[in-house]
Amino acid sequence: MFSRISEDINSVFDRDPAARNKWEVFFNYPGLHSVWLHRISHKLWTLRLKWLARFVSNLSRFITGIEIHPGATLGRRVFIDHGMGVVIGETAIVGDDVTLYHGVTLGGTSWQAGKRHPTLGKGVVVGAGAKVLGPIEISENARIGSNSVVVKDVPAGATCIGVPGRIIMPAKQKTDASGKRQEIAKKYGFDAYAIADDNPDPVANAMGIMLEHVHLMDKKVEEMCKVIQSLGGDVCADSLPKLHAKDFADTGISPTVQKEAAEAFDPQI
Repeated sequence: MFSRISEDINSVFDRDPAARNKWEVFFNYPGLHSVWLHRISHKLWTLRLKWLARFVSNLSRFITGIEIHPGATLGRRVFIDHGMGVVIGETAIVGDDVTLYHGVTLGGTSWQAGKRHPTLGKGVVVGAGAKVLGPIEISENARIGSNSVVVKDVPAGATCIGVPGRIIMPAKQKTDASGKRQEIAKKYGFDAYAIADDNPDPVANAMGIMLEHVHLMDKKVEEMCKVIQSLGGDVCADSLPKLHAKDFADTGISPTVQKEAAEAFDPQI
């Protein structure tokens, strides 16, 4: 038992930079207290001492603000950060090294007996306020975004965000012929076209693809204008208007990022 407690405490330092020492974690982390009390209540539940198991569970809820049904199965090194408002249902299965943040619900969608709560694989992270509902499976190393509502299976390594949850799989890196987008991203430290492999926002991803398409069209139009001008035509005399930092003044973006964004999308770069 003591080795498991030590293991739980050590696992916190990898997932919470605010943790300073073992004594602080032992006494002041209600997420760990709830897991330790759950182990007691779960053992009583398996011994069919269900009233006593529910009493220990309710005592844990009163002390920590975290409600874990004694019938739920928790793996090793499960970490509930902050924890207030977390609810884990009776038939939920939580794998090893899972991280849950405050306000998370692993709930059911049916009043019928049997498996009605989710199963979380190893290494899953569920963001604050997320609701994972029904007998679904969240596979290994998946990520659930804050305040998402997930009612369908999530494959391994994927990210799920939104209401209802939308699954985002890591995509193959997209490049244009000149490698311009990668140059801009490298220069400014962010993906100016918002279509990086790890971008969690599908709307920004779609806009980024459109912007890249516009950039390619601009380049082709520029090449066509040069050919026409070489043949004596008088086209494309006026250059395209440039973006300036002031164009982003009402967006809430910091002045530094405004300038970088304007330069990043300047067709002359």
